[in-house]
Amino acid sequence: MGVLLDENTRVVIQGFGGAGQREARNSLDYGTKVVAGVTPGRGGQVIEGVQIRNTVRQAVDEFQANVSLIFVPAPFAADAIIEAADAGIPVVICITEGIPTLDMVAVKRYLRGSATTLIGPNCPGVITPMALARAGIMPVDVYTPGSVGVISRSGTLVYETVDQLTRLGIGQSSSVGVGGDPIIGTTQQQALQLFEDDPDTAAVVMIGEIGGTAEQEAAEYIKQMSKPVVAFIAGATAPPGRRMGHAGAIIAGKAGTAQAKQTALMNAGATIVQSPSQIGETMQRVLKERGLA
Repeated sequence: MGVLLDENTRVVIQGFGGAGQREARNSLDYGTKVVAGVTPGRGGQVIEGVQIRNTVRQAVDEFQANVSLIFVPAPFAADAIIEAADAGIPVVICITEGIPTLDMVAVKRYLRGSATTLIGPNCPGVITPMALARAGIMPVDVYTPGSVGVISRSGTLVYETVDQLTRLGIGQSSSVGVGGDPIIGTTQQQALQLFEDDPDTAAVVMIGEIGGTAEQEAAEYIKQMSKPVVAFIAGATAPPGRRMGHAGAIIAGKAGTAQAKQTALMNAGATIVQSPSQIGETMQRVLKERGLA
């Protein structure tokens, strides 16, 4: 039933301030089990109907939390990720933007060999519509249950893409926002592997951006996938050397250009979309051609 989140998802929110409280309400209204919030020094309080604890370990021990959603400010977010991993949380989703790069280098090193899967940072989160499981900041009204997986470095573009799919009657198995920072937890290639292994996913939309080589690495995996992939690369008109939006969206060398990424993905067998407005209709066509519609 989709990837990362399912009907057994029990969310703890680290950083239960304004944003954490807002998204707790939205997730609870959607039907997600938000079992606790964590704000040191406020343990024992109940805010927005959610029990607050001082540590993630307490939330795990008392409420069997198995997904952490992080809104902790950037200077402390790396420690929050490590705390969740130490508490045995299997899926950690970090929304926080602006975490220092060296902090994320340390987090990546710490999580090496760990059983914890990190999504983000600087991401919109994860949602599995069939299970009504949401851990993120995405608007739930554009999502509908179905069999298309969605992977994106961009929050705004993933919402637009899902809205197009839904309007065409194409539902989603899960949507994963991997994040737009230079150093993230789960890569696009790893997200593709999750969807390839998911029996409820028939096809995947992958939304990439200029900068780095993550899409080329994903293309190598697409070559061996059994499921069709529709891909769009944002930033085709961006000038070299200038950051466009996300911290990771900066062209440094020929490998980071939209054209280089499109070529690699096309050679791997993905269907390339030149305009974001065509993502939905392109997936509709691919599904029909493959007999999956």
